[in-house]
Amino acid sequence: MIAAMEIKNIIKPENLVYQKSRLMAEKPFNFCPGCGHGVVVRTIAEVIEEMGIEHDVIGISPVGCSVFLYDFYKFDLVQAAHGRACAVATGIKRVLPDKYVFTYQGDGDLAAIGTGETIHACNRGENIVIVFINNGIYGMTGGQMAPTTLEGMKTTTCPRGRDVETMGYPLDITPLLAQLEGVYYVTRHSVHTPACVRKLKRALRKAFENQREKRGTSVVEVVSNCNSGWGLAPQAANEWMVENMFKKYPLGDMKVDGKLVMDINAPK
Repeated sequence: MIAAMEIKNIIKPENLVYQKSRLMAEKPFNFCPGCGHGVVVRTIAEVIEEMGIEHDVIGISPVGCSVFLYDFYKFDLVQAAHGRACAVATGIKRVLPDKYVFTYQGDGDLAAIGTGETIHACNRGENIVIVFINNGIYGMTGGQMAPTTLEGMKTTTCPRGRDVETMGYPLDITPLLAQLEGVYYVTRHSVHTPACVRKLKRALRKAFENQREKRGTSVVEVVSNCNSGWGLAPQAANEWMVENMFKKYPLGDMKVDGKLVMDINAPK
């Protein structure tokens, strides 16, 4: 009882190191414990709040783990069919060019059913921000193999591991997008450490600032875990991600200010 009272006395505004963004709704996340989605969602809210653009931002959430985004934010969101987020974002941005428009998409959405919409929106240089969560699997719909699933990685639809002879190679779509002339900024991050979260936050702010300056498409990829789909505890999933995912999907900037800064053809 005494300890509880002491803690209550400590929890004061002046003592808080971190405070949840006022743009976050009170409803708890329904993401799996240990998943990186919650960190990314909160980081986006922090950036939007700090920029003071919450009354001018519109998010697009398609099918997948992002589908309930409208429950978590206190700003405007539009639901899109699976894979069509970039097409919906294009329409909204063209009708309301002064709004900040962003998509929040998983790899099954952006790099599979939505590949066409993604590539052509980027090729046109649509002035939007694309947030891409890459965990190498279809998380919400049952743990199936995604385009980004690693070679040999087991999923519910390739229980013996991905065989490249019959299933093809993992699709590293972000460097492909970086080569398109309409894309102004491409970067890849993670959220498994506080330092990585801070880097992601700076990248997201830069992406929204690019949109404000009408510079074209900005793509921010986040390599994340899927401890439920991978069948691992959260810490083990993060360790597996570092040891395996980062080899195929290395972190860092790929394109800044419209210029390639990473050797996207370097062997992985």
